[in-house]
Amino acid sequence: MIDFGFDKIALIGAVALIVIGPEKLPRVARTVGHMIGKAQRYVADVKAEVNRSIELEELQKMKTQFETAARDVEQTVNTEMRSATSDLESQWKAGDADSASAASALEGLATPLPEYRHPKKNWRLKRGAMPAWYKQRAGIRTKALSGAARVARYRPKPLAR
Repeated sequence: MIDFGFDKIALIGAVALIVIGPEKLPRVARTVGHMIGKAQRYVADVKAEVNRSIELEELQKMKTQFETAARDVEQTVNTEMRSATSDLESQWKAGDADSASAASALEGLATPLPEYRHPKKNWRLKRGAMPAWYKQRAGIRTKALSGAARVARYRPKPLAR
């Protein structure tokens, strides 16, 4: 902006006092102050808008860099997966021929494995270490009530008229 020193401001004030007059000078000074404030706010808004646009451009650049890096990683992962899959399939095919000959050779020697049976534990019915008859005698709650069930159970009965 324009650089005003004390001497220049004093000279402008003296000229304004002579030209405008002492009656109108406070009103004119107030108006000029309002206009300068509006100009400063406008300049600050423009600066903020420019900064936002610069930040937006930087964010867009970072976004494109991140997207390209993600694409590169995806491509390398896909190529590695394809190569691992093809290696596995080739080994599988080679292993099928070997396993067929090995299985036919070991068929007479090996005993069949027993069939798997689940241990038939019901995880929903966990048993505690304390017997149920002791819990009943000691007054220990064995079942939890929800809030609504507790209100319904312990709500006082209305008096009959």
